[in-house]
Amino acid sequence: MVEHDDNVILFAPFGGAAPDPELFLAGVLDGWERQQRSKDFSPGTIRTRRALVLKLVDFSGHYPWEWTFADVDDFFAHARGVRNLSHATVRSYQTSIKLFCDYACDPRYDWNEQSGRLFGQLFSQVVTEFNRVSHSLPSEARPVKRPFTPRELQELFDLADLEVTRILDSGRRSPVAAWRDAVAFKTAYGWGLRSNELRHLQLVDLSSNHRAPYFGEYGVLRVRWGKPHRGSAKKVRSVLTVWEWSAQVLRDWVENGLPIFGNPVNDLFPTSGGAVVSEPHLLGRLRGLIDELGFPPGLDLHSFRRAYATNLITGEGFDVSFVQMQLGHEHASTTSIYSIPSPDYQTRALQQAHERTLAAAKQLPRRREP
Repeated sequence: MVEHDDNVILFAPFGGAAPDPELFLAGVLDGWERQQRSKDFSPGTIRTRRALVLKLVDFSGHYPWEWTFADVDDFFAHARGVRNLSHATVRSYQTSIKLFCDYACDPRYDWNEQSGRLFGQLFSQVVTEFNRVSHSLPSEARPVKRPFTPRELQELFDLADLEVTRILDSGRRSPVAAWRDAVAFKTAYGWGLRSNELRHLQLVDLSSNHRAPYFGEYGVLRVRWGKPHRGSAKKVRSVLTVWEWSAQVLRDWVENGLPIFGNPVNDLFPTSGGAVVSEPHLLGRLRGLIDELGFPPGLDLHSFRRAYATNLITGEGFDVSFVQMQLGHEHASTTSIYSIPSPDYQTRALQQAHERTLAAAKQLPRRREP
């Protein structure tokens, strides 16, 4: 064992045993964490930065002393192009990686000497002015997040279904993944779900609603991965099925799509490897469809949930309290943020009020002439 100047105990190989890169990486990260605490960074910032380093390790498949410019370029291109993160967010990520590399390369901490002796490779700075997002952008504002319009939803769902046909016609691969993704998007909208709630749905979460027997076993959807309060467990809620088409979509998938993955299958949206479909994959698939359709910016996976709330309140006329319970919001004020009226909402609301007034007037007894 070698005692480092930063009071970190590193494990060097004995008797020809190979060094442990995971243990070495943990030592570097622990040392960096102590340095950041000494500079009075908040615990939350330190945790976020540490997690980001590990994400880059997982994404690239390389340890930090093996990183190349290509590794970080691919990582941040994915953050912008697939995850649709803002310029400001990507730049903050790049700053974190740059700070980590500065620390690891600093000769006062001696990490390079350790990595050279243990692995024959040295840390290097992989975020420079040549691959970093410029600070002087015309605007830091990201497109305003918005719901899908009814027309956009229809066109998106049609194109997602068409993609299955395209794959079938080409014969290049199985269309089941494209079918799964199309059903996932329709389910996200059909029950107003967050991405994590959607991804972790299982067959046992589907049940009947005795007050709506026409939906069969698809009348209630139990959400077990609801957004929790800080420090608490996942919130559980039951979402009632509103539209018959959404129940039909899920029924067809469960009866004809899921069996393709083999038995037993518990997850509603599995992968061929047995895991649940990932959020980056769904984001990438959605971005591809949106780009092909040429929709205006501001759309993401959460836009299905926004559209659900908007259409129930301003289109279908549901009470805000009902939508609040469906979405799992603690306060109605939160629900109101999602219920963005469509451009013709005022006109339709006035027309509906007039129609109600006329209908009521027709039911009044005729006045007697004096």
